Amino acid sequence: MHPHDDAQTCVDQLRTALAANGITLPSLGVDLPTFADAYTCSPLVALGNCNTETARALVAALRRAAGR
Repeated sequence: MHPHDDAQTCVDQLRTALAANGITLPSLGVDLPTFADAYTCSPLVALGNCNTETARALVAALRRAAGR
């Protein structure tokens, strides 16, 4: 599997997991500059920006997952 395919799979899984918790990060995706040949690092996942309501929902979901 190509690293960029793996990154897209990861993004898709993250989007699905977030949606299961009622959370949407509209700009979630693979960081486009990592597709450039000049970069030698693994592809990055861009989480993007979100409003405070979404950030709080993300905090709550992570705390639930951590058992707190």
